[in-house]
Amino acid sequence: MVDASFVVQASTTAEGLRRLRGRRAIAPPLLWSETTSVLHEMRWRGVISNALADIALENFARAAISRRQPRQLLERAWTIANDFGWAKTYDAEYVALAELVGCPLLTLDARLALRVADRVEVLRPADI
Repeated sequence: MVDASFVVQASTTAEGLRRLRGRRAIAPPLLWSETTSVLHEMRWRGVISNALADIALENFARAAISRRQPRQLLERAWTIANDFGWAKTYDAEYVALAELVGCPLLTLDARLALRVADRVEVLRPADI
């Protein structure tokens, strides 16, 4: 299970998302909108060049990540956001999917990793 923090970073590096080869990478539908938006904002703000933004978007578009939306995903994300006192459910969708399918969450978000480590297994890129 991958989140946008990992996918954005991986999409902008030479190794890209190839690190996921041979692994079952899944994500909630939110990943596609969130990743595209972050990459566009990074380009717009000048954090990355137009050329790198184009490469990152292409890397992401080709990534072997499967969309998963179990019937209970949104309800479970809502509950998780309530449990953690989060106003938004974005992070909760990633946690909910990891819980529902019983897989680890791959993230760069240290705050999220620390917060949910008792709820789901959390992996960092160095772990794969």
